[in-house]
Amino acid sequence: MVQISELEVRQNNVDVEGTIIEIGETKTFNKFGRELRVADAVLKDDSGTIKLSLWNEDINKFKVGDKVKITNGYINEFQGEKQLTAGKFGKMEKIGEGEADSAVGEGQSQLSDETAETMAEDKAEDEAVEEAVEEKAPEGTSEEKVEEASEELEEAAEEPEEKSEEPEEKPSEEKPEESQEDF
Repeated sequence: MVQISELEVRQNNVDVEGTIIEIGETKTFNKFGRELRVADAVLKDDSGTIKLSLWNEDINKFKVGDKVKITNGYINEFQGEKQLTAGKFGKMEKIGEGEADSAVGEGQSQLSDETAETMAEDKAEDEAVEEAVEEKAPEGTSEEKVEEASEELEEAAEEPEEKSEEPEEKPSEEKPEESQEDF
């Protein structure tokens, strides 16, 4: 298990335990033709706190005070702040019970539609990177190789596409001239 204070942006394969001390309002929106739900939570351990993204069914599974364990999580950055997510390949499980009432409402963080959509795009991008890493580094691959593949894919994704100054040449569509004598 890693302490929250030791987590770094773009770190993957993170195993961490903590207590949910806050859950924000759930935002619902459509992305990629699917209805998605997200809520920001705050996870705390003895070393510090981190924002935790709760997606879809995870929102209803957890409440304030629950002790949770995230296995194979991923750390990304959103608006300059580290965020922990279980991602597509991770798992989040309750290992201790919390309060009966989740205290969502006043004083809790609220996401704008734009923020929720940006988070969804970040999540989709993170999942695409995770899938690509899995393809490049199948099971049994050393952690160093997985990290190397992950970094290569992220660097490639961050590089701006170079646009050529010259227009793209299209293959010529010249047809042989037909002589009227052949008809």
